[in-house]
Amino acid sequence: MEAVNMKKKDPKIVVAVDESDESMYALSWCLANLISQTSTSNLVLLYVKPSPPVYSSLDAARYMFSTDVIVALEKYGSDMVNTVMRRAEAICRKSTTKINVERIVGSGDAKDEICNIVGKIKADTLVMGCHDYGFFKRAILGSVSDHCTKHVKCPVVIVKHPKQI
Repeated sequence: MEAVNMKKKDPKIVVAVDESDESMYALSWCLANLISQTSTSNLVLLYVKPSPPVYSSLDAARYMFSTDVIVALEKYGSDMVNTVMRRAEAICRKSTTKINVERIVGSGDAKDEICNIVGKIKADTLVMGCHDYGFFKRAILGSVSDHCTKHVKCPVVIVKHPKQI
């Protein structure tokens, strides 16, 4: 009978990050509770920016969009990505564990894009913060974490911020 190598590869953990304190808390929680202290872990910081709006020279209200406005909006989106990733990477640098950090930036609807990327990179675990929206806001916006728990193939850990408890 042939022996099977049961050694698991280093896990790939994806943490969905955004501008919120909740997502940064989820990242800190992940580093303290899910990352191995004895081996190197692979951590993916995933940020999804909204799809860039499609502009024509005239919008529906017949206002002319200048190139400067479009460039300013695109720059704002890039600045937001960099700000969120720098903040997340600073949290990772404070960790005493050995981690390989990878940045992935998606674009589009967050719930669909997170599910697509998690499946594409074959993540072992997805970690997300909980915004704890009320019933009406959640009914209108939908819950990204609820959607992801139903559509990704790996375990999903939803971390509540202590102020929500």
